[in-house]
Amino acid sequence: MPGVLARFDGSEIQKMLQRWFQDSNSNFWDQKPKQRDSEDLENSYERLPHQLWNVSKYGPCADAAITGLMPPPLMEVQSSQRYFCAVTIGEDAVISAFRLSEDRSRSLVGAILSKVVPATFSTISSLSKMIWRSEQSPKKSEPKPQSFARASPLTCLKDHPRKGERLTLSPSGSLAAITDSLGRILLLDTQALVVVRLWKGYRDASCVFMEMLVNKDAATSSAYYAPVKSDYCLCLAIHAPRKGIIEVWQMRTGPRLLTIQCAKGSKILQPTYRFGSSMASSPYVPLEVFLLNGDSGQLSVLNRSLS
Repeated sequence: MPGVLARFDGSEIQKMLQRWFQDSNSNFWDQKPKQRDSEDLENSYERLPHQLWNVSKYGPCADAAITGLMPPPLMEVQSSQRYFCAVTIGEDAVISAFRLSEDRSRSLVGAILSKVVPATFSTISSLSKMIWRSEQSPKKSEPKPQSFARASPLTCLKDHPRKGERLTLSPSGSLAAITDSLGRILLLDTQALVVVRLWKGYRDASCVFMEMLVNKDAATSSAYYAPVKSDYCLCLAIHAPRKGIIEVWQMRTGPRLLTIQCAKGSKILQPTYRFGSSMASSPYVPLEVFLLNGDSGQLSVLNRSLS
């Protein structure tokens, strides 16, 4: 949805899946399942809690991401509500940043509407009953649309005719790689909202963050040594399809570590979940990047160590 940013909490999705799993098991072991009418089926569906923000102040968005939590604004009343930082890119503004509030009542317009609209609606409904006095069958209440929370603009970078195309967020959310229509890649510090690095000459490029093993001495000193997180460094893999290469750069201002030739039509892929990385007893699983060969269809992992 251009100009609209939505946030879903993973814990809410987990709770919903657990309830669905328990209901499925109970229905499976029930020898005589009860017949459920259409109304019960409609009531069985749950609305997933979510939040919406309107971030179209600087035009429609081509891509966006919530980078993490941020402190409340100055002169703002301290409360238990959290604030998020969002970075958007688009045609009118290459980079835009917003402070997102959880509380929908903090918006002045939202506060006025929340007081005026219910009173107006109750007055109109009472007048209509006095005029017509017709007894109608009660209608089923429909779910109300989700109201927008407050999104306060922080900064904006406009550089016509440059247009933002893709945004890739680092695992911690502290860095964001942004590609634009002029073949440049911007490395944005999402906390300071400052561009810390710039690459040129990468038309139609795609970027993915990865981790590479740099502390090889500790890894090769013992055959039983398993590399830990501190042995890896954060890198950015840049796929330049017009050049037919993949470059790996060390973050934030490090050198180029690898250059790999790739076939035409190749793509870089990344799993959304690192298996085993959350377990303390298991060895650390670095953030990997896979290369899909466009000619042969072979899937291979990029080199994780500097050789």
